[in-house]
Amino acid sequence: MEIEFKFNIPPDRLPALQAAVCKGRHARVRMEARYFDTPDGALAARGIALRLRREGAQWVQTVKALGQGPLDREEHNVDRGPAAPSQPAPDPLPELHAGSVAGARLHQALREANGPLAETYGTEMDRVVRKLRMPGGMAELALDTGQVVARRGTAQQTQARICELELELLSGPVEGLAALAVQWAARHGLSLSTVSKAERGERLLAAQAEAPPATKAAPWQRAAPHHRPWLHGPALLRAVVAHCLHQILGNASELAEGRGGEEHQHQLRIGIRRLRTALRHLAPLAPDRLDPAWAPALVDAFQRLGQLRDQSQALQSMAAQLQAAGAPALDLPASAAPPCTQANAADIVRTPAFQAALIGLMALTAQAEGPQAADDAGAPDAKATRRLLQKSLRRLHAQVSRDARGFAALPTEQQHRLRKRLKRLRYLAEFVAPAMDGQAEAFLASLQPALAALGRLNDERVAQAVYADLAATQPAAWFAVGWLAARQNTTAAACELALGQIAELPKLRKAHKPR
Repeated sequence: MEIEFKFNIPPDRLPALQAAVCKGRHARVRMEARYFDTPDGALAARGIALRLRREGAQWVQTVKALGQGPLDREEHNVDRGPAAPSQPAPDPLPELHAGSVAGARLHQALREANGPLAETYGTEMDRVVRKLRMPGGMAELALDTGQVVARRGTAQQTQARICELELELLSGPVEGLAALAVQWAARHGLSLSTVSKAERGERLLAAQAEAPPATKAAPWQRAAPHHRPWLHGPALLRAVVAHCLHQILGNASELAEGRGGEEHQHQLRIGIRRLRTALRHLAPLAPDRLDPAWAPALVDAFQRLGQLRDQSQALQSMAAQLQAAGAPALDLPASAAPPCTQANAADIVRTPAFQAALIGLMALTAQAEGPQAADDAGAPDAKATRRLLQKSLRRLHAQVSRDARGFAALPTEQQHRLRKRLKRLRYLAEFVAPAMDGQAEAFLASLQPALAALGRLNDERVAQAVYADLAATQPAAWFAVGWLAARQNTTAAACELALGQIAELPKLRKAHKPR
């Protein structure tokens, strides 16, 4: 198991970073690698990479697979002998990687694959390696510059830039590695990257010029099958944070590189809101583990991304109905027109405070292996965890139910607060869904009509404010202002009706001792 942080380097920051890396004792290595897969892409589909890499005078065969958290990777390396004019063929025999998690996954994937291994793409890069001391341990810093090449030697050959910095834990605490990562990221404007060299190669093979689809939250039951039926407090918090970070890092990584669009921003905001819900309601499960600086950094990114998206989203949702109602054509402001400015989104996710928060949260997910690690002593056990979560769910459900009655007559601020509480209720229920004995799906489904109705009300209010501002220079916008104002009572009444459909809160089943 390797634990590392990987960063993308902006081109204009590379010279200063190269100088910093080379200040201490370092080594330079020329690396050439070839990646392999079957004709049906069996390895890539399972998140597995198999490569042969020439490192100086040696060939090394490596298999990599996804770990359980955002910070760790399963990896196994085997020496394949001295470098020669021709590279060795990849050895898929299970004995070569026997005893490793990555090797077992490779063997299973090849058993189910259709066809033999063949080279798919390769990398050519220079690596500068330097060891860094940290309190209680050692880390390795690796600066990689070069290119990944697909369809080598053919008329269809394509390449993509590699410019990455990796910080890998060699020994000592994960917190020490995280502190180093924060320092280097802030000093050199680096941003966390989830795009591996193998993934860059896969994108070249697919001729994928645009960013891949935005990363959505995976269903919790499938995302964490090993967390059943209950974990003690800190382990559950780590599992939930890791689950949220998967969605956040996938979208933030694309936006930081200037890729992605509105949907990536939208899914990033959902991921941040889910994470904030987890930190707010699960904090008592891991006392003194959460850095107070994380919350304001997450809030700032969430709000700034919302300013980029909310206006255009609201205007898009109203456009067709306004046109059908006979609204005159208007010149909408550029700031409210899609798509959102990628450069602005990139600046937001690259901010040192946001990157530092993500680094710290990633480190949190990697702490304390095992069901009851020593540094978790004194934290809530499974039984106490159940009680705390049931109490949080009941409180949110009661608050929503109280304000649902007579919703249409509530002040706007209180209506908005109910919407935020309803979202937190949804996310918290999703986190504990495996403990609801099959009732989670029906309960979560009962929340959807209210969430949709409240979202509609919010869009109408945002759009009304935009059109009111626009009316100062385009009087025809008053049509939209009046039409939206006339809808307020009807839309609020629909919200109240939908809120009345929310089901009773299921009870969480009793905690059991881990098997």
